[in-house]
Amino acid sequence: MLQTNDIVFEDDSVVCLNKPAGILSIPDRYNPNLPNAQTFLQKLYGQIFTVHRLDKETSGILCFAKTEAAHRHLSLQFNQHSVTKIYHCLLQGSLLTPEGTIDLPIGENPLRAGTMRIDRQHGKPSVTHYKVIERFRHYTYAEAQILTGRMHQIRVHFKALGFPLMVDAIYGKQQKFLLSSIKPKYHLQKNAENELPLLQRVPLHAHTLILTHPETAAPIHLSADLPKDLRATLNQLRKHDTL
Repeated sequence: MLQTNDIVFEDDSVVCLNKPAGILSIPDRYNPNLPNAQTFLQKLYGQIFTVHRLDKETSGILCFAKTEAAHRHLSLQFNQHSVTKIYHCLLQGSLLTPEGTIDLPIGENPLRAGTMRIDRQHGKPSVTHYKVIERFRHYTYAEAQILTGRMHQIRVHFKALGFPLMVDAIYGKQQKFLLSSIKPKYHLQKNAENELPLLQRVPLHAHTLILTHPETAAPIHLSADLPKDLRATLNQLRKHDTL
C-alpha cells in the first residue's frame, strides 16, 4: 500500500512519489477500488492530474500535477520527450555489449490485445539507450534511458535484442525467478513444500526522472533506490551467479 513517506517531492504545482510494484498508477477501468496512486493523492490533496503512468508491476518515480496549468506544462514536456527517464532492470542473459542504442519502431500487437511488438512498417519511432551496470553469468543488471515513451518500450526492445527481462510473463521466458536456478546446492527450508520465488514481477524500476518545474523553470531531479525485492535478487546473483 502507498504511504505518505512514498512522496518524494511536493509543492503547490507538482507531486511525485516512489510507487511500489503492484500499485496501479490510475484507477482500474473495471474495479476503481483497486489501490492506485491517483486516488491515494486525491485523498490527500483533492484534484490531481495524471502526467504519465507506470505499469502496475513497475516501481519507481511517478509524477502528477496539482493544477491544470502545471498539467499542461508537464504533459508538453513528456510529449516533446524533453524529460529524462532512466530505468534500472534485470535482463535474462549476460549482455556483453557495455552500452548501445535500440532504435526499433513499436506498434500494437494485433494477435494479443494490450501488448506491443516491433513493427517496422506501421510502428511508431522508439529509441532506448542502455548501459550495463553489472554482468552475471546468466543475467545482466542494466540501465535504460527511453527517449520515447511507448507502451512496454523497454520490455519490447530488450526482447528484440535477445535479452528479455528476467521475469516477464508476456515478453520473456520465465514467470518467476527461483534461487534454486542459480544456487547449486539449494535446499528447501524446513517444513516447506514448495520453493517460494525470489522474484515474481517484471524487474523494472523507474530510477531517475529529470524535468522542468512548470512554474519556476528550475530542474527537478528525482531518484529512487531499488526496492527490497530487486535488491535481494541482486544480492543473490552476486553470491551465486558471478562470472
